[in-house]
Amino acid sequence: MSHTIHGKKKLLARVRRIKGQAGALESALEQESDCAAILQQIAAIRGAVNGLMLEVLEGHMREHLGAEEATPAERLEDLDQVVRVLRSYLK
Repeated sequence: MSHTIHGKKKLLARVRRIKGQAGALESALEQESDCAAILQQIAAIRGAVNGLMLEVLEGHMREHLGAEEATPAERLEDLDQVVRVLRSYLK
């Protein structure tokens, strides 16, 4: 079973919190809130997205790279995939 399916409820809860934070940011911008409050909200969203990324990435690495039945070629392919995603994410 995929780790994202296994942890679906927890991951969806995180996504919904991020969605709520993005909505609050949108409202703050529409209401012309103080810059400091807007920056704080952006930082909170970024932290939440980073936490979500870490959770999914850790599950992926443990399930795919740590799988005992995976061949060396499969592990290398999964490692390359993780590196590509991280490079894209960290740009």
